[in-house]
Amino acid sequence: MTVKLIECPRDAMQGMLRFVETKQKIEYLNTLLKVGFDVLDCGSFVSPKVIPQMKDTAEVLEKLDLEDTDTELLVIIANYKGAELAVEFPQIDYVGYPFSISETFQQRNTHSSIDDSFSNLKRILELCGKKDKKLVVYISMAFGNPYNDFWDAAIVEHWVDRLYSFGVNIFSMSDTVGVATTEKIRSVFGNLEEDFPKAEFGAHFHTLPDSWEEKLNAAIVMGCRRFDGALKGFGGCPMAKDDLIGNMPTEKMLDYLSEKGLLGHINRTALEKSMLIAGHIFF
Repeated sequence: MTVKLIECPRDAMQGMLRFVETKQKIEYLNTLLKVGFDVLDCGSFVSPKVIPQMKDTAEVLEKLDLEDTDTELLVIIANYKGAELAVEFPQIDYVGYPFSISETFQQRNTHSSIDDSFSNLKRILELCGKKDKKLVVYISMAFGNPYNDFWDAAIVEHWVDRLYSFGVNIFSMSDTVGVATTEKIRSVFGNLEEDFPKAEFGAHFHTLPDSWEEKLNAAIVMGCRRFDGALKGFGGCPMAKDDLIGNMPTEKMLDYLSEKGLLGHINRTALEKSMLIAGHIFF
């Protein structure tokens, strides 16, 4: 069995103050499409006032070369309006929604309460079904939060249960501010696959440069086989306000997974070219 890999240039770029020119985004994404990732998190339909870096997502999507790739495309939305925009693009396969189990962060990230977001997700799931899109729910602050909002693994399972009950079946446990420990990872993933056998569970880890491997290993041991990453480990959530926390570095994950026999085919030439372009974007 191999691991499903989601490369996240959107997450890597979204907090950058310097605008990455549309032409450069298109070149980078088109090269990433040749690497062999399962999914490419390529943009978002959110307020350009909040995330100006992604204001050109629609233009970028129209210029992506999908002729010779098996990689599927994912975009992030924060409300029903964003979902309405996203589902009209035939290029898009997945629509991702950040659902926080921290009330404070849900308000900061989507300007809505947890209860309102839960209600919105029902409508978004219905819309995705009508337009043949798959919904991915990111359980934000899945491993704790910096706001003193109460957290434990039972809260994670409670909200997964409620979302699963009305049809959500792809979840990504998001370590939004990099607080996951091996103990917390074991606790969160411990019962999910057994309790929700028809669901797919992944991990979207944000991490300091020296702690990526222990998080990745802990999740794999617990049966997780879907991982998000970003080349060179750049990015993180700008709404969480922690410049030190980056994404799981994809190139390190690839080496680790290869050693474990969990890596599918990767086009190393395209990967090297992608790394070179990344070096010009993220500096």
